[in-house]
Amino acid sequence: MPGRDITEVPAAQVPENAYLLDVRENSEWDAGHAPGAVHIPLGTLGERIDEVPKDQKVYVICRSGGRSARATQALNKAGRNAVNVAGGMQDWATEGRTMEADSGTDPHVA
Repeated sequence: MPGRDITEVPAAQVPENAYLLDVRENSEWDAGHAPGAVHIPLGTLGERIDEVPKDQKVYVICRSGGRSARATQALNKAGRNAVNVAGGMQDWATEGRTMEADSGTDPHVA
């Protein structure tokens, strides 16, 4: 999107041990997420921003990349080093990256 001044990387380029922040809703998270990801829904990010580290790169992911782009902008404005994961969990799944579910079913992107 023009006008967005943020860095993006495809899901395939997110390092294995990266700090991955998932900003999707609870039901989406429960259906399937990356192991080790931190879950802070976009609607609560403002009040929970102190939970996001300032001393390392933060990769931000949602379902397709839109919400995470907004979160990335907000985090960078707040002094974090945030990168948007373009294509989100949809691309994460397409790339065959590891997923787990809290829902008791096979992990999938909801």
